[in-house]
Amino acid sequence: MKVGFIGTGNMGGALATAVSKGENVELILANEPVELAEALAEKLGSKVGENLDVVREGEIIFFGVKPDNLEKLAEELKDVLKARTDKFFIVSMLAGKTLDQLEEALGDKYPIIRILPNVPVMVGEGLIMYTPNDAITDTQLETFLKIMSNAGLCSRQEESLIAAGAGVAGCGPAFAAMFIESLADGGVACGLPRHQAIEYAAQMAKGTAQYILEKGIHPDVLKDTVTSPGGTTIQGVRTLEKNGFRSALFEAVISTVEKDKLL
Repeated sequence: MKVGFIGTGNMGGALATAVSKGENVELILANEPVELAEALAEKLGSKVGENLDVVREGEIIFFGVKPDNLEKLAEELKDVLKARTDKFFIVSMLAGKTLDQLEEALGDKYPIIRILPNVPVMVGEGLIMYTPNDAITDTQLETFLKIMSNAGLCSRQEESLIAAGAGVAGCGPAFAAMFIESLADGGVACGLPRHQAIEYAAQMAKGTAQYILEKGIHPDVLKDTVTSPGGTTIQGVRTLEKNGFRSALFEAVISTVEKDKLL
C-alpha cells in the first residue's frame, strides 16, 4: 500500500515514521524544502517525490502543510486528483480547516478524514482525533485506523468538538510540560538535583496517567487514595487549591477554544 505525505515537518514526519512501521507500507514523501523529506526518507528507507507524485501514486494522501497554504496546494493538485480513477483517500492534519473547507478548496467531494494529532505521536503515545466525511467507506476507515495504530490512540470526534478536544489533548502537552517543569523546580528548591527532579516528575506523570487509563478510574479516586488524613499530600493539595491550580487549567482550555474560533 502506497502512503504519501505532503509536508514532513514535526507532525507530518512523526506520523510518517509511525505509518512506516506498518506491514506492506511504501512511503512517498514530499516537502518544501525537499531536504527535510530527503533526511526522513533516508532514515525510513522511503521514496522522495514532488507533491504531484504523492497525489498520483498515493492510496492514502496525508496533507501536512501549513493551513494558510491550503488554497495554493489545492490549486496545484486539483487536476491530478480529478484525473484519478482508482480509489484513494485524503487525511488532512491542517489545523482549523474543516471538511467543508477542504472539499471546497479541492473542488470536489473526495473521501477525506480530518485529524488532529498531538505531539506525543512522536513517541507512539499520541492522541489522534479524527472526523471522516461521508465519502469515506468503512474499509477506508478501517485502513486508516490500522496505519495509525503505531502513533497512539485514535478517537473519533464530532467536528464541532475538535477545538474542545484540541484544548485538552492538543494544547495539553504544553500544559503538562509546564506542570512537570514546575514540580521539578519545587524539587530543586528542596535540594534535588535538576536531572533527578525532572526524571521523577516526568515518570510520576507518566505512571499516574497510565494508572488512570488502565484502571478506568476517575482522577479524584487516585487523588483521594494518595491523600492521607492530616498528611503531607493533602497540605499540598490545599496549597494548589488556594492558588487557583484547577481554575488556571480550566481557563487555559477555554481560552484555547476561544482563540481557535478567531483563526
